[in-house]
Amino acid sequence: MATEENNALPREVAGVATAVAGAAVGSGGAAGGVVAAGEATYPVAPGYRVNVRSGPTTTSPVVRVLAYNARVRIRCQRRGQSVKGPYGTSSIWDSIAPGEYISDAYVRTGSDGYVAPSCG
Repeated sequence: MATEENNALPREVAGVATAVAGAAVGSGGAAGGVVAAGEATYPVAPGYRVNVRSGPTTTSPVVRVLAYNARVRIRCQRRGQSVKGPYGTSSIWDSIAPGEYISDAYVRTGSDGYVAPSCG
């Protein structure tokens, strides 16, 4: 079940998706949050609807939930609360839009370190 650290919702919550599965999300992209061609995106762990939070902790308010099979553009990264997820345990949080963070433990970046600039 995908509820580790309250960062993702269980598979059973699939019900009605608020976005098209497989859609890429990010900031500044085309209408509907779809990322323009040529921008690097990373897949969210399959089978997870990951909570997007206002800050880099699992206690920060949820601002939205990503669809299954989403891809994200990482604007910048910063240290925050350590989270255990399908890609290990990480204290790196990925900013996917202004004021929107997801734990890097739920994003397949191919690295245990930073893949984007520090959020400063």
